[in-house]
Amino acid sequence: MITTDLDFSGLADLSRDLELLSKAESRQVLRRAVRAGAELVAEEVANTAPEKTGKLKRNIVVLFGKGAPGTALAGVHIRGVNPETGNSDNKLKTSSPNNAFYWRFLEEGTSKMPAHPFVRPAYDRKQEEASAAAFAEMIKAIDGVLSK
Repeated sequence: MITTDLDFSGLADLSRDLELLSKAESRQVLRRAVRAGAELVAEEVANTAPEKTGKLKRNIVVLFGKGAPGTALAGVHIRGVNPETGNSDNKLKTSSPNNAFYWRFLEEGTSKMPAHPFVRPAYDRKQEEASAAAFAEMIKAIDGVLSK
């Protein structure tokens, strides 16, 4: 699993503005910011994913996670994998249009097939841009809330 943390505490202006917001407004701003960054990465993963039937690309989504109070988590998820364990979700049928469990075999390879990574390279290419998009969305969202 790829994890990146954006720490806004070092940015005095953003940190001060976040403190001015109510708890609900602050959470909404953080969620919008992390979603903006995760959507850029998800788009790049979908653009570089191998396409045979299109099922894999349709199952690349952005999901929110649960974090500590005052934090927001969002990430790229490929349906067909249990997000808690990282293993295949055995509740989904192979023929289900929402089950692209095989992405890991493409990404990591198998004993009979070489790896064709598409998730990690996409993340590496878009990491900086996603971080910048998150900061920009946060500033925009804070300004929107404070101007009310």
